[in-house]
Amino acid sequence: MVKLSVNINKIGTLRNSRGENNPDVVKFAKKIESYGANGITIHPRPDERHIKYSDIDLLKNELNIELNVEGYPTKKLINLLLKIKPHQVTLVPDSPEVLTSNDGWDVIKNKIFLKEVSDELSINNIRSSIFVNPTIKMIEEAKKIGFDRVEFYTKSFADYYPFDKSESIKQFIQAANFAKQISIGVNAGHDLNLKNLEYFSSHLPGLLEVSIGHAIVCDALNYGMEKTIKMYLSKLNV
Repeated sequence: MVKLSVNINKIGTLRNSRGENNPDVVKFAKKIESYGANGITIHPRPDERHIKYSDIDLLKNELNIELNVEGYPTKKLINLLLKIKPHQVTLVPDSPEVLTSNDGWDVIKNKIFLKEVSDELSINNIRSSIFVNPTIKMIEEAKKIGFDRVEFYTKSFADYYPFDKSESIKQFIQAANFAKQISIGVNAGHDLNLKNLEYFSSHLPGLLEVSIGHAIVCDALNYGMEKTIKMYLSKLNV
C-alpha cells in the first residue's frame, strides 16, 4: 500500500489571505484525516506565507495520522522540530524566495551540513527524508549520510506524461530499485495528480508514500475534498 500524505500549504495560503483563521488549517487537516488520508504534509517557510510555525505543534497534537514537515533546515526550524518531533522531516533545498520546490539536493556538495542535520533527527527518533533527483549517486550518498528515506522530485516525469511516460519513468524505476537494494525508503512528490499518479505509483517498486498538495486542492474545487481524497487513494491502490 502506497500512503497518501496531503500537503495543506494551499489551505494556509487561503487562510492568510484574509488575516484571520478561516479556513482553520488544523480543522481542515482533521477533515482530510477523516476522509482516509494517511498523512499530512506541511512546508513552513521563513515568511510564513502559508503554514505558520505555530501550526506545527497544533497539528502534531491534533492528528492521529503522520505529520511530515518539509523545509530548508534552518537552525530555527530544526530546533523547533526537535521539540515537536513530527513523524517525518523532509529536507528540501529551497531558498526563501522560491514559490515551490524546484530541484533536489546536491547531497555531495552539502554532505557535511546534511550529515549534521540527519544526525540530530536520528538522535531524536525522527524519521528523516531528503528531497533528491532520481540519480543513483544522490541516493547512495543519502544512505551513507544516514537518511531513512529519499523523496524523488517527480517533475521530470510529470512534464512528459503521457507523451513520453515509458521513457521518463525509467530513471525513477532504476533509482527505486537501487534504493531497495541499499535499504533506503522511497517517497515521491511534485506535480503528481489524478492523471499521472496511477501510472507512476504502479511502476515504481517499493514506493512508500507520495506527498501531493496543489493538485489535490485544485481538484477539490471541482469534486469536493472528500471525494478528491478518495479518488487519489484509489489511484494509489488499484
